[in-house]
Amino acid sequence: MSPGDAALPIVLVPVGADEAALDACLAALDAGTPAGTRVWLADNAQAGPRGAAVIERWLRRTPLQAAHTRRASPVAEAAHINEALRACGNADVAVLAGDARPTPGWLERLADCLASDPAIATATPWSNAGEAAAWPRIGEIVALDASPTLLAQACARLDVGHPELPAAVSHAVLLRGAARVQAGGLDAASYRSWYAALIDLSLRLAGLGGRSVLCETAFVLRAAEGAPRDGDMDTLSARWPAWHARIAQWLMDDPQCGLRERLGEELARLSRLPPQADLFGGLP
Repeated sequence: MSPGDAALPIVLVPVGADEAALDACLAALDAGTPAGTRVWLADNAQAGPRGAAVIERWLRRTPLQAAHTRRASPVAEAAHINEALRACGNADVAVLAGDARPTPGWLERLADCLASDPAIATATPWSNAGEAAAWPRIGEIVALDASPTLLAQACARLDVGHPELPAAVSHAVLLRGAARVQAGGLDAASYRSWYAALIDLSLRLAGLGGRSVLCETAFVLRAAEGAPRDGDMDTLSARWPAWHARIAQWLMDDPQCGLRERLGEELARLSRLPPQADLFGGLP
């Protein structure tokens, strides 16, 4: 592992029951993440025999520094992820949904985002199913046929500003370890889902001066959004009474509308270039 790779955050992948989605996730990890990156597949007793075979096959051939653990019996999603995060101590951890597909350079760009400002506590990349961080349309799930490489190249062309998000989003998020520990980690006693626990953590981090931002130079694909479990949103509303109005207003105002348009323009421009244009000076 090179020194640069060693400095990258740990990637935590909570393993789900959809073995086809997991296979695609792991393939995308191999294709878009530097060799030697530390990856932890944490199985909450979800993967069946086919999923276990996918993991075993991937572990044999991946260039990543990967490990796999499996609980003997399942616990709530938030409790499982909190358990894994606590095991990582103060380390920065990128939690990647087990059915997500990161595009090339995603982890390096998230790490650069976190390093750019010590006040940044969470960094979330774009996603086609990313709620407040969704592209091409905010709050919508849109199937994309653009190649992951082109998406990554288009994101890399955007001006870096790391604009605020109302909260981190569960398709993929890089958490600053020290800030997470200071905030007390996930509240797995109050929430069952990672979706709701992450919102709660983001709001507690904000109360301590931490920022949740969009990493506009990274993109992670996903077929569906995360979802709360029964009772989670009631708990969130009771603890954070202004949350629902805030996120509704955010979705209506869409403060990153211009940034979304620029990403679309860059992707369209790259799509019009002839193949291998970058080899012959076609990419300025």
